[in-house]
Amino acid sequence: MNISRRALCGAAVLAATSLLSFHALAKPSAPKIRVGILKFGTVNWELDTIKYHKFDAANGIDVEIVYFAGEDASNVAMLAGDLDIIVSDWLWVSRQRSQGADLTLAPYSTAVGAIMVKEDAPIRAIPDLAGKKIGVTGGSLDKSWLLIQGLARRDHKMDLTRESEIVFGAPPLLSEKAVSGELDAVLNFWHFCARLEAKGFRRLVGADDAAKALGASGPVSALGYVFHDKWANENPDVAMNFLRASGGAKKLLAQSDAEWQRLAPIVRADGRELEVLRDRYREGIPNRPLAEEEKDAAKLYGILAELGGAKLVGEARQMAPGTFWALKI
Repeated sequence: MNISRRALCGAAVLAATSLLSFHALAKPSAPKIRVGILKFGTVNWELDTIKYHKFDAANGIDVEIVYFAGEDASNVAMLAGDLDIIVSDWLWVSRQRSQGADLTLAPYSTAVGAIMVKEDAPIRAIPDLAGKKIGVTGGSLDKSWLLIQGLARRDHKMDLTRESEIVFGAPPLLSEKAVSGELDAVLNFWHFCARLEAKGFRRLVGADDAAKALGASGPVSALGYVFHDKWANENPDVAMNFLRASGGAKKLLAQSDAEWQRLAPIVRADGRELEVLRDRYREGIPNRPLAEEEKDAAKLYGILAELGGAKLVGEARQMAPGTFWALKI
């Protein structure tokens, strides 16, 4: 029987196509994890590193980044089950758990805000803030602001809300007013503090300083990756593999200056500013046993509950059990 070359080529193509189809069916696609973050938040830096270097694929998962304009929107989407993971703080997680939700948290970053002043400012300690104009980001119930107030009251018998002029506002605006001299000091989020540091500001007191002075034995993650217990219990390998991918990205960001140069357009910084942001980010990488962080968070919760009351924590006076996810990587 004579078979033409064209027929042989056609048969080969058909066989190859069938083989590829078989492999596609035999190897299912990686589980997708929907992570909700703010469009211009610092979490972008880590997630971009995960995607660019394929840390998710290397761990058998596919991270899908879903952007939100505000934290409230991502929180609502999380509670509605439209996302698998968001980044939030343990106070919010504990409050949700105390109200019946099954949210839990894995540490993401210990980086926290600080009160910043110009390098040549005559403000050297908390008592020097008396009579000064202080900008505060995050509102009157911001936990960094509450902890610093608590430290001022305990060590200096000083009520900052009465003895200083407090101005609340958005982070970029308050930083601008601090640079222009319209504010004597500003309490801002950590990355805004880093940008101010690059412009000649210094830390007067940080929320981490206040936390340690008030009983924490070491750095406590201000933020964590938040997810539902049910999701993690039903997909333990997927949850663990996401945290492994996160760990791989953190390790690279901790060791590689070149990676920060790649991220410069996303960080929106260069030169000295990029270096300070890099260094402060690295300082915020969690490196303590989970049990220690959880124990310290519980201590701080009690202090914050006293300072912020029900408006901050709801009716629960103690941190809800299970707020920190009991993981082993």
